[in-house]
Amino acid sequence: MRHLYTILQEYQDKKEKRILTVLKGPHAGEKAFFAGDGLLWERTGQGFFTEHREEAGAIRAEGQQELAGETVFCDCLGEAKKLVICGAGHVGVALLRMALLLGFDVTVLEDRPYFADGARRAGARRVICDTFETGLAEVPGDGDTFFVVMTRGHRYDLICLEKILGKSYAYLGMMGSRGRSALVKKKLLEQGFPAGQVEELHAPIGLSIHAETPEEIAVSILGEIISAKNGEKKNSSFSEEQLELLGDGTDTQAKVLCTIVARRGSAPRSVGTKMLVLEDGTVSGTIGGGCVEAGVKEKARWLMQDKEKRQELISVSMTACDAEEEGMVCGGVIEVLLEKC
Repeated sequence: MRHLYTILQEYQDKKEKRILTVLKGPHAGEKAFFAGDGLLWERTGQGFFTEHREEAGAIRAEGQQELAGETVFCDCLGEAKKLVICGAGHVGVALLRMALLLGFDVTVLEDRPYFADGARRAGARRVICDTFETGLAEVPGDGDTFFVVMTRGHRYDLICLEKILGKSYAYLGMMGSRGRSALVKKKLLEQGFPAGQVEELHAPIGLSIHAETPEEIAVSILGEIISAKNGEKKNSSFSEEQLELLGDGTDTQAKVLCTIVARRGSAPRSVGTKMLVLEDGTVSGTIGGGCVEAGVKEKARWLMQDKEKRQELISVSMTACDAEEEGMVCGGVIEVLLEKC
């Protein structure tokens, strides 16, 4: 049978993906991957999800659900977040570097070869060195694409905006002064773009933090993008690194995937957040840090050594008493599913 995480890599850009896992009941540990209504993969076992295919396929909400008298966790997988930067000047390169740290799939468009090379040196995986009009024709927008326009002049800004406004996108922002932003918006309205769409343009771009340096401006822009991204409550769930580690068939060391499946109170991370613990001590991702995360890592190492168990569901308390004793600033309780991979 093909490996689940290899299939996930192939379906990264597909909509309505979700993994269903039986947490409690006679079929605890049974697992399936759905895209749309279709069952694409099921862990060999007693065929729980095959037997209840129609009801399972209808589960679309993130979190714990009841299915045929058993508790099932639905992990809704969002698409990879894509950032498209039009312009590779000093701020563009600073934004590129920071966005890569946050796990964005970054594309840079630049019509000047010297600046395009600078973006490549900064780590961009895809750089389109062409006119902005031609370059944007190669970029298919969607509900998980964030566009940032920061060219060297409002003439080029307009070219970019005219192309982007005809696409689907999660966010569109333009760097510039208030005067430049007002001028660009006025011209877009004169060209017949809907007033509501023009008003949603984030221009001037970024949060108001009195940023001055390219790096500070990049922080303000990413802060605004993060706010827009997380406001949608769309969970991307697996990082690219986690999928690569899980799908690497040549790596035989034990791995345990730790997923938050429920939370109460002011726990720092949301349901669906994942941390991957490897036998050699490597960790990919975080479920909140501090002593709580350290305790989950220890449980994961014990599970690796247990030859009988395949998964374990644990409850971790971060109540006010525990938080105060450990010097933590948040409270609450999280349930974490530990799974051998």
